[in-house]
Amino acid sequence: MPTNTQEGFATKAIHAGQDPFQWKHCSVIPPLVMSTTFRQDGPAQHRGFEYGRSGNPTRNVLEACLASIEDAKHAVVFSSGLGATTAITSLLQVGDHIVCGDDVYGGTNRFFQKCASRQGIKVTFVDATNVKSVEQALLPSTKMVWLETPTNPLLKLADIESVSKMLKDKRPEILLTVDNTFLTCYFQRPLEYGADIVVYSLTKYMNGHSDIIMGAAITKRADIEEKLRFIQNAMGIVPSPFDCAQVNRSLKTLELRMQQHQKNGLAVAKFLEKHQHVEKVIHPLLPSHPQHQLALKQTSGHSGMISFYLRGDPTKFLKALKLFTLAESLGGYESLAELPSVMTHASVPEAEREKLGITDQLIRLSVGLESEKDILADLDQALKAAQ
Repeated sequence: MPTNTQEGFATKAIHAGQDPFQWKHCSVIPPLVMSTTFRQDGPAQHRGFEYGRSGNPTRNVLEACLASIEDAKHAVVFSSGLGATTAITSLLQVGDHIVCGDDVYGGTNRFFQKCASRQGIKVTFVDATNVKSVEQALLPSTKMVWLETPTNPLLKLADIESVSKMLKDKRPEILLTVDNTFLTCYFQRPLEYGADIVVYSLTKYMNGHSDIIMGAAITKRADIEEKLRFIQNAMGIVPSPFDCAQVNRSLKTLELRMQQHQKNGLAVAKFLEKHQHVEKVIHPLLPSHPQHQLALKQTSGHSGMISFYLRGDPTKFLKALKLFTLAESLGGYESLAELPSVMTHASVPEAEREKLGITDQLIRLSVGLESEKDILADLDQALKAAQ
């Protein structure tokens, strides 16, 4: 079924790349093609596929669907979100410089500081909520600006459009990459605000079932896609066909899931903000968030991600939870809770964590799809147990 930008989000998620006529058997659900190699009609004469690392029909279906729901032209998938980060960073050369937001996923921070730096790529971390801070950090060698918005775990926002305009005016050669993992393209569309590349950990909301690990880089630019496609094949950081089929399945319910994540998440945020055992709640759709107006302008909603500062013992709180699972990751249908300072962001140097406010009192929640009353009841009893 052909798609266009006038079609609704769910329509594109369900139909883009899924045309049964691309298969002789007209399977409505795209087949899972597990073969690592493909018969050729003659030497170097294949029918679009030759080796699984270089291309796979199931992977193509997913990439077409991802590009469609993002209103992009190209999507390239990788074996993990950090695999996508590695590939995007590989667009740069020795001596190049990245300006990165100071509050990002701990794995991104670790990769930039411990891996990219060894490959001769320099990174400066700045408060990306301030466009001037980003501008002032630019060097002659800067080739990329990396934004994560909302940030992990402090849910700070970067004004994508303002940063993009600044770069286009002053340094149009610099690539603007935006990590959109927390919101997905259902609630935020960075390419429309001038980003060159959108990066995802598909592991999280896009898949939403906590059963695969995968990443993606999505762009409107053919030159970027060509380079990323080469890197995908040359570096071999490709996902399995099975995982691609799983994510393709999950995208069909993304709209419904994100709507419910938002509903439950906002209910939790309002509940926590009134609770006597909570010091502060961070949720962009609350008027108390310092960038609430930017959230209303730049996004059409928010996911189930909430952070808050606890009054009480964080270990007691996390161990008392019954419905919430104490675990890393996020974006699944199940509710999760974690302590970033010693879990997802433990690799961030202690001094940086302290400066950012990632203290041992900061709890990060990924609010799932359970019944709202059960979610609130579990949090209430755990908060009381933490005293």
